Amino acid sequence: MNFKTHIPNIITLLNLFCGCVALVFVSEHNFEIAFCFVCLGIFLDFFDGFFARLLKVSSPFGLQLDSLADMVTSGLVPGMVMFYLLQKSQNPIAPLLILPYLGFIITLGSCYRLANFNIDTRQTDSFIGLPTPANTLFIISLPLVLKYSDSLMVFEMFSNPWFLLTITLFSAYILNAEIPLFSLKIKNFTFKKNEVKIIFLLLSVMLIVFFQYMGIPMIIITYVFLSFINNKFLKK
Repeated sequence: MNFKTHIPNIITLLNLFCGCVALVFVSEHNFEIAFCFVCLGIFLDFFDGFFARLLKVSSPFGLQLDSLADMVTSGLVPGMVMFYLLQKSQNPIAPLLILPYLGFIITLGSCYRLANFNIDTRQTDSFIGLPTPANTLFIISLPLVLKYSDSLMVFEMFSNPWFLLTITLFSAYILNAEIPLFSLKIKNFTFKKNEVKIIFLLLSVMLIVFFQYMGIPMIIITYVFLSFINNKFLKK
């Protein structure tokens, strides 16, 4: 077997490694480093498919391996982050012991989506439901927003267990919702064909520059919102 056939799989395994390292840092409550490793894992997740297509070595094995790696980086990691946030939000006098474990509903929703993605032939040029990497970025940014935001309202929101539980349930829902969302893959270089993607990327840069960590969940919300608008125009 030619070595080039293994290149995408090695990249996928590096994504898995990044997810494992991120889990260690989440368990140590070092969310900045965990965030960096998740971003690196998502970056690698994008390029394993890119190199598989470039080298013409796409295979069913690679597809399954990719989902297994994503299950850690974009499934277990956000569930663990929400576990921590729900645990931290507990009333120390009368804690509801089961509440933090409900954070792993995100992991269950991610698992279902990843399994469904492999057999859903509709998701070649766009997505149905929120991709797991986008959902992961949203969830893992929350403890950073909580840590670095000076807003009392933001602190109260992200410290409220019922608000966090609502995010958890909505996260599992939107991962698997029958909602078309545009893909960021660029297959040609005409502005007309990539108008929504370019607008989204420009808005993303502005949100990061002006809002730092708070800009990350805002970017994911913007992505969903722009997809809704794009769907309306496509229907017309």
